[in-house]
Amino acid sequence: MEMPELTITRRQGTGKQAAKRLRRDGSVPAILYGGAAPEAITVDPRAVLRMIHGHEGTTQLLTLKFGDDGSGARMAIIRDLQFDPVSERLLHVDLQEVSADRAITVRVAVHPVGEAIGVKDQKGILNLALHELEVSCLPANIPARIDADVSELRIGSVLTVGDLTAPPGVRILNDADQAVATVSPPMAEEVTTPAPVAAVTAEPEVLTERKPKEEEPAADEGKKAKK
Repeated sequence: MEMPELTITRRQGTGKQAAKRLRRDGSVPAILYGGAAPEAITVDPRAVLRMIHGHEGTTQLLTLKFGDDGSGARMAIIRDLQFDPVSERLLHVDLQEVSADRAITVRVAVHPVGEAIGVKDQKGILNLALHELEVSCLPANIPARIDADVSELRIGSVLTVGDLTAPPGVRILNDADQAVATVSPPMAEEVTTPAPVAAVTAEPEVLTERKPKEEEPAADEGKKAKK
């Protein structure tokens, strides 16, 4: 299997200020694990982004070469990438050195294959419940992906981890009963309720100015005062 090559450089300074200076100079800080002790290194962020572009899984095997002292190449995997949540710039990389004869645990992408019967004939919706699998294998056997044949799925049926076939030399570590894909019923069409028609009412009553009530004659009006 052809592995991409990444040049790394040892770094002396650590801490936030040193990391900021590195980024200003076009590099990003990184840590290489797996040896006697973690090593502080730097990498070219553009080279890392080119490697992961179009790669489905989160684990990729690569060859490391030290650019400062010309020491021998090492085999490693990318363990973690940290990005700025606003600018999406690559901020930090975690690498892990691996041995060709020692199995490692990695995560591999799940790739649905085929058209589900529940989608084709029953107008259902395919739902991928599991996007990655945890597998154990030798570094050279890390698969780019694991196919999940969904063609026999009907509405209400479930494809589980136990239904998958792992490539030779690869052992899937997820629970066999864990759901990988399902087909759900089609979404009910939204029924648009027509707006209620306003009832026709009689013409509004026209209020006129109320005339002042005439005063009733006093009860003893007409009685003349006694002289």
